Amino acid sequence: MDARLVEKMNAYRPQTLREIEQIWYEGYGESRGHYHSSRYHFLNLHSFFTGNRTIELRGFNAADEKGNLHAGKIRSYIVLALGLNHQALIQRSASARKPQTENEKFAMRTYLNRIGFIGDEFANCREHLTAHLDGSAAWRFRTTAVAA
Repeated sequence: MDARLVEKMNAYRPQTLREIEQIWYEGYGESRGHYHSSRYHFLNLHSFFTGNRTIELRGFNAADEKGNLHAGKIRSYIVLALGLNHQALIQRSASARKPQTENEKFAMRTYLNRIGFIGDEFANCREHLTAHLDGSAAWRFRTTAVAA
C-alpha cells in the first residue's frame, strides 16, 4: 500500500467518492490516462475512477515455479480479498504503520486471526499466505530454553 495514501485518508476523512478521488490522484501531476502511475500499488482505484467501476488488488501470484496455477493459492487469495473487504467495511480507520517488523510470519498470522481466519476452515489459507515469510508463526520472539 502507498503509506502516503493511508495517511491522507486518515487526515482528511473523505465523505464522498469525489473527495477520495482527489486524494487518490493528489501529487501525481500527470494526465489520467490508462497507464497512470497510481495503478501500480497493491490497491488500484484508477480503474474505478476512470469508468470501469472495478477495484483491483494487484499483489497476488497463484502460479508455482513452473507457471502452473495452484488451486489452494487461488482460494487463499480470494478468501484474503474477501477478508480485506470485510475489514474495510467495518473498520473506522487505517494505519500505514506496521505493528511489528521483527517476525513477518508471526505478524501475518496474527493479522489473519484478527480478520477472522481462525480454525481448521482457514488452516490451508494461513499456510499459503505465510509460506514465503521469514520467522516463526508460533512465536514473536525466538527464545531458547537453557537446560538445567
